[in-house]
Amino acid sequence: MRYSEDHKAKTHQRIIEEAARLFRQKGVGATGLQPLMKTLGLTHGGFYAHFKSKDELVETALRYSADQAGTSFFKDAPLAEYIHSYLSATHREDAGTGCPLTTLSVELGQRGTPSPVTDEMIDKRLQAIEKRLDCDNADEQSVLMLCAMVGALMLSRSVNDKGLSDRLLQTTRDALMEQIEEAQYA
Repeated sequence: MRYSEDHKAKTHQRIIEEAARLFRQKGVGATGLQPLMKTLGLTHGGFYAHFKSKDELVETALRYSADQAGTSFFKDAPLAEYIHSYLSATHREDAGTGCPLTTLSVELGQRGTPSPVTDEMIDKRLQAIEKRLDCDNADEQSVLMLCAMVGALMLSRSVNDKGLSDRLLQTTRDALMEQIEEAQYA
């Protein structure tokens, strides 16, 4: 039985979406193609009808994740609102739909050739933060803020102690809120 082109396109998209979720949740290395395809009710061999390699899927899923996460980042919400959302227990607990930088940046950097998608994600986020800051050194402050947010979320996910995890998020959130207030009144 032959499937329609529409069916193939929908299956292709399902693979991308599930890979993006699993890569953010477990990492690229811990996500095998066979379990990925099985999750979707598809065969391992069927993967190659959609992608040449896992590396191609990684780039495609990363682009999808970047676009998906960027949509929430680039809403016209104030920076304070975004910081509260990013450094929240909800975001910490839902790695599969959260910011791909927190799960994938280290792993992609270790592959030898970081993805240009990572550069784009970082640049867009820095520009979005910079636009929302009202200070002379907004370019420097945006780097500091993004690094603090990504680092705090990564660390909060890496500890067993829920209190410590919450403290990492709260302390970083408070420091960034103070930084915003200082920038506005400097």
